[in-house]
Amino acid sequence: MSTSAPRTAKRARPGSDGPLLLTQRRIWIIFSALIAGMLLSSLDQTIVSTAMPTIVGDLGGVAHQAWITTGYLLASTIVMPIYGKFGDVIGRRNLFLVAIALFTLASLGCAMSTGFWQFVVFRALQGLGGGGLMILSQAIIADIVPASERGKYLGPLGAIFGLSAVGGPLLGGFFVDHMTWHWAFWINIPVGIAAFAVAWFALTLPSKKATKRIDVLGVALLSATTACLVFFTEFGGNSDHGWGALETWAWGAGFIVAAALFVLTEARAQDPIIPLSFFRNRTFVTATAIGFVLGLGMFAAIGFVPTFLQMASGTSAAVSGLLMLPMMVGLMGTSILSGTLITKTGRYRAFPIIGTIVVGLAMLGMTTLAAATPIWLICVYLFVFGAGLGLIMQVVVLVAQNAVAPEHVGTATSTNNYFREVGASLGVAVFGAIFTSRLTESLTDVFTSAGGSASQAASASASIDPTQLAKLPEAVQDGIVNAYADSLSPVFWYLLPFIAVALVLALFIPQMKLADVAGMVARGEAVGGAEADELERAQRGAERPTESVGSGTGSVPTARHDE
Repeated sequence: MSTSAPRTAKRARPGSDGPLLLTQRRIWIIFSALIAGMLLSSLDQTIVSTAMPTIVGDLGGVAHQAWITTGYLLASTIVMPIYGKFGDVIGRRNLFLVAIALFTLASLGCAMSTGFWQFVVFRALQGLGGGGLMILSQAIIADIVPASERGKYLGPLGAIFGLSAVGGPLLGGFFVDHMTWHWAFWINIPVGIAAFAVAWFALTLPSKKATKRIDVLGVALLSATTACLVFFTEFGGNSDHGWGALETWAWGAGFIVAAALFVLTEARAQDPIIPLSFFRNRTFVTATAIGFVLGLGMFAAIGFVPTFLQMASGTSAAVSGLLMLPMMVGLMGTSILSGTLITKTGRYRAFPIIGTIVVGLAMLGMTTLAAATPIWLICVYLFVFGAGLGLIMQVVVLVAQNAVAPEHVGTATSTNNYFREVGASLGVAVFGAIFTSRLTESLTDVFTSAGGSASQAASASASIDPTQLAKLPEAVQDGIVNAYADSLSPVFWYLLPFIAVALVLALFIPQMKLADVAGMVARGEAVGGAEADELERAQRGAERPTESVGSGTGSVPTARHDE
């Protein structure tokens, strides 16, 4: 094992020498910075879901409300491979700080937005920072913790997502009911500043210099491929365009061309943004495919359930956030449990299999949701749904990281997440468009039946807000509630086939031995384990004044940590 860092690596703190010592104390300090950044990112992915009906009611654009989520997911998806690859090449500390700063400033823009599309633009800018926080957190854990012990760290990171899945809607609901929706984004400012401060002082990681040409063309083509694919599905599912529209298929053609050029470029690139060799690795491909398929259903379900609880069940925004609590409990519990068991046994294969079965059962239950469904039963479905996700999402990331060489851990992490987020973007765009199309049609029928004209009905259905329900006639209220229930429940039927595909993939995931050396240690950038503890003790001894030995005529200095 090497005890000195390569010449291309440099300690994050000026004036220090020798390799980074990955003692248990340092690992937990770094982990605290990752938790802060991950919480900031994941909280915002869900905080807008509860406030969305009020936001579109205030800013307009209910027919395009899926873009609020799609814009964020698209932006974060595009930059994921960039953060992953650049982190492998130049180090992750500075990139992590940039991601926090970008996310926080974009939150300020969201809070100050006065128009719908202005808001969507700032949401996309948030995604540029949020994507980095998600990828870099998982990659840094792989840098400092061996795969054999990583489960107990990835579990809490997965639990953070579960916490934010409830904390976000809960905070969003509180702000909508008692303040204004703008506070859903003002809250990110102090949290972002605190996360930046923690990362600045705690995230002591080496920086590096690129030794190969950056794959700029690959970055551009991958971004174009992702954008064209999401726009193709968004335009196709939008009633203003549809699958028969020329512009829809123009985006589809752009996707095919960009994807083909990307593959050709990566085959020739000196240091590709996504190495094609990954796709000859069975373990990596299976784990990544599971994430992609689950992404299609996971974000679509999470994104629209709070809306269902508000409108179809007649609850307030704050209560709808509280009703997501069972999902958080389920996800946090199984994330931590699966991570702990993997660390103890070294075996991970059973968890994705069990998890997909559990998610499928929850999704099947959600197909029966109606305006009259008891709240307690909805909570049971959400608990089971969260428990299933907790057995899968962090496990497939661990499997993907363990399947590649240490120098590619960031790229593997970002590629795995990239395909999951592509699935999420497609899921939100396609299933969101199905939901919105059905909802707009149903609401138009409701208002037309109440005596309004078609134009008045369309205008009313485009600006409906949960807070306005009590002001409407009882017959119209009932019609709106039923419209939301009838529009959302069938969406879960469309998601079930994807869960079945995920189960088949999980059955074929190989069981490999988990590496017992952290990524930075394997690359020669750090010293870990008992050796790191011993060197740290020697370093502390060397920093104390030398003591005389025997008669005091001489002194024996203690060993330096870099010797």
